[in-house]
Amino acid sequence: MKPNMLKQLWAQGKPAVNGFLSIPSAFVAEIMAEQGYDALTIDMQHGVIDYQAALSMLQAMRASGVVPMVRVPWLEPGVIMKALDAGAYGVVCPMINNREQAERFVSCVRYPPLGIRSFGPTRAGISAGANYGAEADEQMLALAMIETQEAVNNLTEIASTPGLDGLYIGPADLTIGLTGMKYRTGFDREEPEIIEAILKILAAAHAHGKKAVLHCGSAAYAARALDWGFDMVTIANDVRMLAGAAAASMAEIRAVVDRGITVPSSSASQY
Repeated sequence: MKPNMLKQLWAQGKPAVNGFLSIPSAFVAEIMAEQGYDALTIDMQHGVIDYQAALSMLQAMRASGVVPMVRVPWLEPGVIMKALDAGAYGVVCPMINNREQAERFVSCVRYPPLGIRSFGPTRAGISAGANYGAEADEQMLALAMIETQEAVNNLTEIASTPGLDGLYIGPADLTIGLTGMKYRTGFDREEPEIIEAILKILAAAHAHGKKAVLHCGSAAYAARALDWGFDMVTIANDVRMLAGAAAASMAEIRAVVDRGITVPSSSASQY
């Protein structure tokens, strides 16, 4: 079976960079996969992506060697298992709030006797290579999202769950979960109490031998997170990148248009 390159990076003491895919397009996934990310996560929770689109995106990413992952909509066994059968090497599960939920999540990612995953890797058995059934448990990643006050209260119990590979911080929901709508929504938090919570989750993960992942809105904040000691950072997503690039381009040309500069008719006629 092809190895999980994230695990190899971490074994070497190196951090990883993850990208997020929210657009249901195999071509977008293929483009993003060629940009040098260590991993790409297909967002089936908040992205506009269904299972068939996710499958095509996983196929498009295969040639690049990037580690393919899926964020599932919820803690639902069937969806988790189908994401793995489609070829995901890791699952990010939102709203894990206690030890029981963490254990249930892990069980969906592992085959018996370690878990309850049903055997039928329809595509994964092909895309991941031979001997999938015997080696998949060791290669698949289970990352639990910490996003609520309840999860922070139960941090030690969650982080110590056997078979869980890491804690994934969603700063937007974490901020809402801890403070309500006191602050603006979004990533790249600067509020002292939120940074304190982020560092507390990071410390809990490492104290129990787990990896820590932070979802960031910018490369600058991701670099800061790596300095804090995070094992993987996620930088924005394809939607934000497309919107940001389009907005920057339009701001540049609008500045020209607003100055009243026009294209001479003789020049325009050449096209």
